[in-house]
Amino acid sequence: MIRASLDAVRARVNAACLRAGRSPHAVTLIGVTKYSDATAVNEAVAAGLLNIAENRVQAAQEKFPQIKAQGVSLVRHLIGHLQTNKVRDALLLFDVIQSVDSPKLVDEIEKRAAAIGKVQDILVQVDIAREEQKFGLAEEDIDALLARLENCPHIRTRGLMAMAPLTEDREIIRGVFRRLRENFIRVAARHAGSQRVVLEHLSMGMSGDYEIAIEEGSTMVRIGSAIFNSGQTGGL
Repeated sequence: MIRASLDAVRARVNAACLRAGRSPHAVTLIGVTKYSDATAVNEAVAAGLLNIAENRVQAAQEKFPQIKAQGVSLVRHLIGHLQTNKVRDALLLFDVIQSVDSPKLVDEIEKRAAAIGKVQDILVQVDIAREEQKFGLAEEDIDALLARLENCPHIRTRGLMAMAPLTEDREIIRGVFRRLRENFIRVAARHAGSQRVVLEHLSMGMSGDYEIAIEEGSTMVRIGSAIFNSGQTGGL
């Protein structure tokens, strides 16, 4: 069932790319394993899923050792809020931390990454929807945080991440994704040629809105329920 669900999501990703005049190869499909056990994740990996994501460090510590990479290079993403006291563990578990949203967290990642000799890939999470219940950097603070990241030799900033607002209005969702893309274009131009702020990715879109996100320029979509529970379409 997971293989069939994964194939269905891939087909919809491809169709959204074609509608937007984009290559399907421009979009990375990330399977969100938050509500799935290692058996289900292994089934998805066996079906060709190359990127997985967890929301919590503790869940990854329990689940990741059970995941069989099947001889492929599996990329592990953290997409949930990261507390500074969990940074050391996160650096050992994740290839990409997508939820960096404060100077304090940047400083802790830099310190811990330097201690183990790692250059950590991150995305900056932006609260583009301006919802109190969501984590993320304020839109007006993006430039200051990226300037700080230019001075962090053990962090490579790969792009921006955001979540859509909780609404059924698809035009509101589209507008939020469009505004993040506009910010991305602006800051990518400002940091062109940088070795540390290498802005390549827009991570936006989940199971209920990833097609809109692709049409608005997303390069990473984070899909949970549509892969691991085909009876659901909303949420992760």
